[in-house]
Amino acid sequence: MQTLGKRQAHGIFPPCKKYKRDARPPALEVAFRWNAAYTKAEGNPMKRTWTILGVGDVPASFKWYQALFGQPATLPAHDHFGQILDSDGTVLLCLHEWGAHGHPSLRSPDQGTPGNGLLLFFRVDDFDLALQRARALVTRLEEEPHVNPNTQTQEFSLRDPDGYYVTISALSAA
Repeated sequence: MQTLGKRQAHGIFPPCKKYKRDARPPALEVAFRWNAAYTKAEGNPMKRTWTILGVGDVPASFKWYQALFGQPATLPAHDHFGQILDSDGTVLLCLHEWGAHGHPSLRSPDQGTPGNGLLLFFRVDDFDLALQRARALVTRLEEEPHVNPNTQTQEFSLRDPDGYYVTISALSAA
């Protein structure tokens, strides 16, 4: 019996019935190739942050974030793990089911308040459309659109389905 590599065990490059063993789904293949090309071209080790949120329902949260970002609806790689990717393959956000794989900080939402000490801050180039999409997803915004005096950009905030505080900021100054 062959054991899974560390990345496969954590669902990052999981084997899947739709793909050959050890093959990555197309979206992950794009991200992998882009990151590999960047690393090779720069001659430096790759550095990326993957924010991973513990969520109660990965497919529902996946759909919610895709709607917020105006992305085409797709399904996460698994019911317990999914990656929201930008059009260039950059990982914007990872969603991980509470309790899956026994990660110490993702065991249960009962062992901490989701979002306490965390602010999800996304810069977007379609601020007005993002605001429309956000209003369609929630009954009220946590913060109405305003200009942040520090960044000089418009922003607004809302809560995701698991209670995380999400701020959407315009990419360019107001």
